[in-house]
Amino acid sequence: MIRFENVSKRYPDGTTAVDDLSFEVKAGELVTLVGPSGCGKTTTMKMVNRLIEPTSGRIYLDGEDVAGIEPVKLRRRIGYVIQQVGLFPHKTILENTATVPALLGWKKAAARERAAELLVLVGLDPVTFGSRYPHQLSGGQQQRVGVARALAADPPVLLMDEPFGAVDPVVRQRLQTEFLNLQERVRKTVLFVTHDIEEAVRLGDRMAVYGTGRIEQFDTPATVLGAPATPYVAEFVGSDRGLKRLSVTAIEPTDLEQPPTVRLDDTVAAAAARMREEDARWAVVLDPEGVLHGWVPAETLARAKNGTVRAHARRMDAWVPVGASLKQAFATMLQYDAGWIAVLDGARFVGVLTPALLHEALRRSIDAESSGVERAAVTIESVG
Repeated sequence: MIRFENVSKRYPDGTTAVDDLSFEVKAGELVTLVGPSGCGKTTTMKMVNRLIEPTSGRIYLDGEDVAGIEPVKLRRRIGYVIQQVGLFPHKTILENTATVPALLGWKKAAARERAAELLVLVGLDPVTFGSRYPHQLSGGQQQRVGVARALAADPPVLLMDEPFGAVDPVVRQRLQTEFLNLQERVRKTVLFVTHDIEEAVRLGDRMAVYGTGRIEQFDTPATVLGAPATPYVAEFVGSDRGLKRLSVTAIEPTDLEQPPTVRLDDTVAAAAARMREEDARWAVVLDPEGVLHGWVPAETLARAKNGTVRAHARRMDAWVPVGASLKQAFATMLQYDAGWIAVLDGARFVGVLTPALLHEALRRSIDAESSGVERAAVTIESVG
């Protein structure tokens, strides 16, 4: 969808902002451009919509050289979101969102209808917020309007320049989550500029790590964190890159342990006997449909002697869905001070994850990626 071929930008004073860039962004892919201030990432993005003209090289949009497209027409085909949002203060939120469709000649009713749809999509009720003005919204709400406005004419490409940089950390994380959910639905081709490595890792399908005017590494976040291409990249992503990688490594069923399971209506004697056979100190308790109910200690059943498991089962709040990140799993362990957490597929119990297994899963994912094999095919020495 977007292709750079040997693109450079040099200024008359001799400054080279971008030096011989060649990379491609696939249709529907979100690529983050990350690096320190002045490294050329914003210049790279602005050359796509010709806010800055390259000195040499070619940039293609869906196979068409952007140099041959009239700049205003080009920009109306590309959504653009910036940190300062840039909403018109004298226009309502609905009018702001309808700006691009109106410029493209849409009928007023159609433009307003599209604007209302987009406000709903970004979580702002048009009945409540449509008639308000930008100064009546919080910073996070204004950023949502900026995203809605950029999407209003349904552009295939979205350029985002530090869009969440001006809001506080809590709102920023919430906006990131909302944007990822939105991207799942709209699947735009996105170039996302940030100086925050955490944001780049969390959002990007792939990420470009910039040095000075050059891309030092262009790969998936997991690869950049697990196998930095250069000492510069290793230093930039930080010595805690293993912790950062937790956020981009998903839990897989092969990572899990299978403890004994008992059913709510099992007799205490039968459940206790099963746990003795497996030399287990506890068991996971499931309902008749295999849905997680809780857990029960072996010693509790040993003392009970009669009745059913239902009377002795304990609630289990520490759980995550299969496919959740290892970071989410680790956070859940800490939140509940748990030595293990349950992993569910919907409501169905899949297995449990312990701290040792979490560590093994992280090591296995790194080895799998470096070897080019599936994670389940990797055998590592147990840390337990």
